[in-house]
Amino acid sequence: MSTWITMLDGAGTGPRVAVKDLVDVEGVPTTAGSRAVERIAKPAEGDAACLKGFRAAGARLMGKTNLHELAVLPLGINPWFGTPVNPLDAALIPGGSSSGSAVAVATDEADVAIGSDTGGSVRIPSACCGVSGLKTTFGRIPIEGVWPLAPSFDTIGPIARNFAGVTLGMQLLEPGFTPRATPAQRIGRLRTTSLPEIEHAVDDALRAAEFEVVELDMPDWQEGNGAFTTIFLSETWETDHALAEQDPDGVGDDIKQLLQLAPVFAPMLEDGRKQLDAWRAKLLSLFDQVELLALPTLPMFPPRIDEIVGDPTPLVIDITRYTSIFNGAGTPCTAQPIPVKGSNLPASLQLVGPLGGEELVIPTAARIEAAIG
Repeated sequence: MSTWITMLDGAGTGPRVAVKDLVDVEGVPTTAGSRAVERIAKPAEGDAACLKGFRAAGARLMGKTNLHELAVLPLGINPWFGTPVNPLDAALIPGGSSSGSAVAVATDEADVAIGSDTGGSVRIPSACCGVSGLKTTFGRIPIEGVWPLAPSFDTIGPIARNFAGVTLGMQLLEPGFTPRATPAQRIGRLRTTSLPEIEHAVDDALRAAEFEVVELDMPDWQEGNGAFTTIFLSETWETDHALAEQDPDGVGDDIKQLLQLAPVFAPMLEDGRKQLDAWRAKLLSLFDQVELLALPTLPMFPPRIDEIVGDPTPLVIDITRYTSIFNGAGTPCTAQPIPVKGSNLPASLQLVGPLGGEELVIPTAARIEAAIG
């Protein structure tokens, strides 16, 4: 049961759908993966706005999926409801925060899963579990009825086994969504400090798909990530600190540790917002040269669960190094598995598009998917 927090009857005639337990489903309590929330949760009075298209299509809601508590961290571990089992290797983290959503589609318990992505929470579990996901453009999919984390960055997006499923997920989230008939041709390659074999895997996948690849320099990573972190921690504290103070025994130690960091950043919030605006403009200017950007989703392979001891902050920083920065930019991003020479585990390729570029990133990712087999 660790994949699911609440099982539903799955009534309907449409695709099987898993719903992250941040998203309200009428008549079902939303727990946000937290014992403290579960203790006070009442059945939702209505569906979250993002479910409207699912209901209209007769989707079969199979259940509410597990997550890293309160969607705060990217590991996917949950002390209250169990940790979803990574189908690639049970010893590895499933990735978070949308861990149950990624596992549900990877194990064929759902055709499409809804995840949220504030700092990588669709892309990271997709990368860890060998499936595909889409972080949508900030503001494109309504988030009313979704438990908040950092409202400046919160997004909803689909996870599926392949990009046919991701397309279906977008069509359910946004009825009438239609990908472009042709993929991008000119891709900007951003070099990172990821493991060399992962960098090589990204190059191999782009080469197999026969894109025109242009080497580009990323605007200052540190500037973008620093601004994101300041805003994220400040807003997460506003969202969750009262809950942790009112019911400390119902909130995990890792969440309380992170919340303790937030007051240090609060005085820098205004400057952080200005810094992020300036950095975002530099990032978006890259799309004057290329159609999309490409880089790894994760700089490493998923770590083992038993290696996570003590303060997880350094690991969290590493895992989110190349995902959260694009939440700061607000851009759409994919994650998809790609083979790595000499490894049984896949890496994950991230495509980044301009604002509102979902119609382009999806067929481009599908072209890569077809090219690598």
